[in-house]
Amino acid sequence: MNVRYFAAARAAAGVDSELFDLPADATLAALLDTILAVERPEPPAGTPPLARLLSRSSFLRNEVAVRNRAVVLQPDDVVDVLPPFAGG
Repeated sequence: MNVRYFAAARAAAGVDSELFDLPADATLAALLDTILAVERPEPPAGTPPLARLLSRSSFLRNEVAVRNRAVVLQPDDVVDVLPPFAGG
């Protein structure tokens, strides 16, 4: 499963994207737990920790918004992590 990070989530994760190998019945919640289990360097000054960003982020699965964290993901899904954005 490919996870792509945007804006502050990218800064907090320290990478643009990551690949995860999860069981076939993994949920978005399980993926988020797996993301948080990865050891990462401290984010840049002024960037919230990844855990805080994930708790407030929106997610896309294959470019479609996902609001239910119990949704079952497929191994070839692409999940985008979109932290809150300011402006308009």
